[in-house]
Amino acid sequence: MKTIILAFFATILFSCNNTNNTNSNNSLPVNSTQTIYFGGDIITMEGDKPEYVEAVVRQNDKIVFIGKKEKALKQYPNAEQYKLEGNTLMPGFIEPHLHPLLAAVILSGDIIAPNDWNVPEGIKKGVGSHKGYINRLRQSVAENGKKDEILFVWGYHQLWHGELNKQILNKIAPNLPVVVIHRSFHEAFFNDKAIDLVGLKEIDFKDNPQVEWDKGHFYEGGWMAMAPKLSKYMLNPKKYAKGLEDMTLLMKKNGITTINEPGFPLVNFDMEYRLLKAEMDKNPPYEAYNILNGTQLTNMKGSIEKAAEFMKTTPAKYNTTNIKILPKQVKLFADGAIYSLAMQMKDGYTDGFNGKWMTPLVLFEEQMNYFWDRGYKIHIHANGDLGIQRCIDITRSMMKRNPRKDHRLTLHHLGYFTADQADEMKELGIETSVNPYYLWALSDKYSEYGLGEKRAKNLVDMKLLVDRDIPMSFHSDFAMAPAEPLTLAWTAINRVTSEGTAITQQHQIDVFTAMKAITISAANTLDLDNEIGSIKVGKTANFTILEENPFKVEKMHIKDIFVVGSIYNGNVHLNKK
Repeated sequence: MKTIILAFFATILFSCNNTNNTNSNNSLPVNSTQTIYFGGDIITMEGDKPEYVEAVVRQNDKIVFIGKKEKALKQYPNAEQYKLEGNTLMPGFIEPHLHPLLAAVILSGDIIAPNDWNVPEGIKKGVGSHKGYINRLRQSVAENGKKDEILFVWGYHQLWHGELNKQILNKIAPNLPVVVIHRSFHEAFFNDKAIDLVGLKEIDFKDNPQVEWDKGHFYEGGWMAMAPKLSKYMLNPKKYAKGLEDMTLLMKKNGITTINEPGFPLVNFDMEYRLLKAEMDKNPPYEAYNILNGTQLTNMKGSIEKAAEFMKTTPAKYNTTNIKILPKQVKLFADGAIYSLAMQMKDGYTDGFNGKWMTPLVLFEEQMNYFWDRGYKIHIHANGDLGIQRCIDITRSMMKRNPRKDHRLTLHHLGYFTADQADEMKELGIETSVNPYYLWALSDKYSEYGLGEKRAKNLVDMKLLVDRDIPMSFHSDFAMAPAEPLTLAWTAINRVTSEGTAITQQHQIDVFTAMKAITISAANTLDLDNEIGSIKVGKTANFTILEENPFKVEKMHIKDIFVVGSIYNGNVHLNKK
């Protein structure tokens, strides 16, 4: 869900320090064929340490020159000149694991989460108690509830907000349909009005162990089984479109020029694609890739064979200039959500929580083997050390039965894993895309509940991967983390929690590796490292402009560096400070 983007698309006036062309619009067209960028630090993100060049030349959408400014001016005398005015130019930031559906639903509904949450119109303040949560929920229902439209409220977490069930929601909203979506987006609570509106029937879920009907609670497999029935309301065209507009504002604000949805579709292929295309047809300053959801398409098509046949046809049928389906890549699901304490842990939990499998183990192994034998790059949602071990063990058996030299199987999230497992990943050629934000958001609370101090302080130990030279990117899994690449890098570099606790400092990683994880290593996760992710001749000329150089500021300041803007398809998109 994770596998399972709103207010308004504001027109903001900006100015650009472009030597030959000044325009007050935030999207600044430059020379359609050639532009020279110079006048600040230009970091290529090539090699093993920061490498700088004086100038970059864009011709159409490609980089055609990097090197000395004097040579660039001489070689391209008629090119548009763009002065950076001391700002820093980097490759466009890449978000390799983000869900437009989650973004659209969350941003078009209401947010009541444990921590503050940045949205285009400001900040949704966090709530840390049961009383505070219930009060905010009452307020939200009063302000936003409608009789024939489900109010989605995202961000609930039992460790901060206490007990929640259908009965509590019925008291708060006896006449209005409300669905509270858990912080994990892997579970939800319905009141009776929402159940009636959607048309859910108890008999349809009586054999599903991950549905608590009496509580109105659907989680993991139960949530996935119910989600298609809810799709009509989750994908309400007007609200969803507004949500995607807000998602675009967040991409612009944070300098993201490439996003990827790993697990398309989540609930309904045609509706999700049509709504995404409507937003992308506005030509926002980023491109959208999609990795198909093998698990959900199998459910939708009736068999894995029919799903695979459909997957073969999708790139030719659905690709556009800025929407691409990545061929021969597939998303599968192992264990449950870390935010729900449903990830599978080898040593279990300290106080009543239980791990869940998102896909029954026999079926999961069947899916892995099926796509492995057909040459797919497999991406797997895996969080706990037991879930990760299951992925490792199946990969080992597949390698023995049908060796593949460059399979690049990629585990996503990796909430908790061990050094021994990192050794096995290295041995088997497994790659990774991690969510550093888990550490910031969960370490303090999980030290008290669920995991205990030792495991909670070692969440997302990226140093284990770096020391073994295991390919690693960062992602937000929006909205499991904010879609802020600099915040993800900052967390990995500093290992500081939401309560300001500096923990397991020996597991910090260096700035260059962290910045690679949101540029060239993120491109590698998508098998796009020959096209994007670094400033190199022949690659696509998408860039992010920062007010300060992340390699020249204090490490604790990196998340606060102002993103001046981005350059996409030759247009400069500046943010208002």
